[in-house]
Amino acid sequence: MSFLSALRPSIKTATKREVAETVWEKCPKCSQLVYQADLPTSLYCCTHCGHHLRWPLAQRLAALWDDGQSLAIPVPEASDDPLHFKDKKKYAERLREARGRTLSRDAFVAAWGTVHGQPLVVVALDFDFMTGSMGRAVGHAVVAAAQFALAKRLPLLAITASGGARMQESTLSLLQMARTTAAVVELKHAGLPYLCLLTDPTTGGVTASFAMQGDIILAEPGALIGFAGPRVIEQTIRQTLPEGFQTAEYLLAHGMVDAVVKRSDLRETLRKILATVAKPTA
Repeated sequence: MSFLSALRPSIKTATKREVAETVWEKCPKCSQLVYQADLPTSLYCCTHCGHHLRWPLAQRLAALWDDGQSLAIPVPEASDDPLHFKDKKKYAERLREARGRTLSRDAFVAAWGTVHGQPLVVVALDFDFMTGSMGRAVGHAVVAAAQFALAKRLPLLAITASGGARMQESTLSLLQMARTTAAVVELKHAGLPYLCLLTDPTTGGVTASFAMQGDIILAEPGALIGFAGPRVIEQTIRQTLPEGFQTAEYLLAHGMVDAVVKRSDLRETLRKILATVAKPTA
């Protein structure tokens, strides 16, 4: 008997599926396997076809700021589960799981820093936290970021990735559509730039509120952008939708967004926009 046979019960090897999940990622567009170690360098774009995969928010923001540095903006905390909501799980349990997985309080980051030396306030949604859904906490973050930009006379950029309103907060979530819209309208009244970057996916109540209110609206290539999903729309109107419906490119062709910008071009695009529209601070 080989000595390996005696050791076999104590040797644990990863299955092919486990290896594939930890080493490779399959591109949803070209179906090629992408080596995960290459993704940070490629800004989470497919190394074969350039398709923009979902980018972890912390890495996205680190690539945005000069030297990867920013300062957090204080955001009031929202009380957990005011409605004591339960579907298959209690909402409080879903929050605990999401916080443990992402190490974030909720589905947002609010911060400010510089891009090519130009000050910018950012509020960004984290799709990894309950699909970036908008509850009261996200509403607080958008309002806090807008008020901070207003007080400092700085431009605001919203980066969206969301499944829409958070159903576990019911009407309290829907109220955030009005709150966030009112907050960014104050910037417009003050003559301050409000920019939006729509990433995949941007849907539901987020699309129907602050995501489409920007003075300049940018989108990432291939991003799904809409209110209801294509399947729901087709089932409702009982018609086949046009090719590419609700993609960033389709919305650009129909005047709903101003530009589709690759990740590798975003910082330079923002530099040009801010140099044109941002007013010098007093």
